[in-house]
Amino acid sequence: MNVFILLILGTGHLHTLSAAFHSLKHTCTAVSGDTHLPEFTALGLLDNVQFAYFDSHAKIAIPKTEWIKKEGSYYWDSLTQIAIDAHQRLKFYLQRTKDVFNQSMSTGVHTLQLMGGCVWDDETGVTEEYMQLGFDGEDFISFDLEKLTWIPSKPQAVFIKNLLDNNKADNKYWKHYLTQECIDSLKNFLDYGKSSLMRTVPPSVSLLQKTPSSPVTCHATGFYPSKVIVIWEKDGEEQHEDVEMEDTLQNVDGTFQKRIHLTVTPEEWKNNKYQCVVKVSGIKEDFIKVLTEDQIQTNWGVNDQTSTIIGVVVTLLAIVAAVIGVVIWKKKQESFLVASDGASKSSNNSTPVE
Repeated sequence: MNVFILLILGTGHLHTLSAAFHSLKHTCTAVSGDTHLPEFTALGLLDNVQFAYFDSHAKIAIPKTEWIKKEGSYYWDSLTQIAIDAHQRLKFYLQRTKDVFNQSMSTGVHTLQLMGGCVWDDETGVTEEYMQLGFDGEDFISFDLEKLTWIPSKPQAVFIKNLLDNNKADNKYWKHYLTQECIDSLKNFLDYGKSSLMRTVPPSVSLLQKTPSSPVTCHATGFYPSKVIVIWEKDGEEQHEDVEMEDTLQNVDGTFQKRIHLTVTPEEWKNNKYQCVVKVSGIKEDFIKVLTEDQIQTNWGVNDQTSTIIGVVVTLLAIVAAVIGVVIWKKKQESFLVASDGASKSSNNSTPVE
């Protein structure tokens, strides 16, 4: 898989980032089995930001960003019809694929996903296009634009190759779409959304740890765009061992977050210089957080501190209650004495009954 595809899918760990790369991607996913998910969903993404959505429940394509609303009703009607057609095709291909794998009677969840799109470098003008199908998260079959044929990644995908290659007109259309229409749409969409898509927002970087023996997590959040590199360095060298990277996730405000975990003992990081380095596309500055004890945010001892605080409060309340009790007791005693004294005087001054 080349650099362009890695950029689109977000699976590439590149050491340099360029704001010049832009991508337009469409994904269609058919699902079978016992799941609450719609049977079919389709997404449109520009630079990994979702701008269109369709599912088999609503059966209508809807905008997910303000800038894409500049497209008129003809666009949304066309997108809806394309998604409906893709739903029927992928549903059929998924069932046939399950048959080939002898999983037609399986109650488990299975997916067939179509991914197609293009990448454009706005500095060099270089473009790259792709279209592929994946079954249960693995490569299944891909489209060769030069030879206008489908290439199976697994022998079970030969039946799809035969079905697709028999329709030569469709294969020619896919090449035209990917190399021309996709690039044109990408440029138009970038122009629509440039105020938000071309912006850059620096990350907030934190070091998190649950307990002294837990991995140290470098958490970068609030950054934009999504193209980011987050690495751990030891004494200036990138650390690969004992490092676990999570996927980049989108926040509700449209920015992104990413986590990378480092398993290291306190003795090790105290005797060496460990630091988390974050690089965001379009921002020249690197964001660095050095691993030191005062930089770690943690919940260590919170329960103990809470218990101590609660104990102190309970003790104080007990003391206050005791003082209040003594005061009340004294007042009652005084009241009793006054009452007794009054009763005695009343008894002494009373006239005997004849």
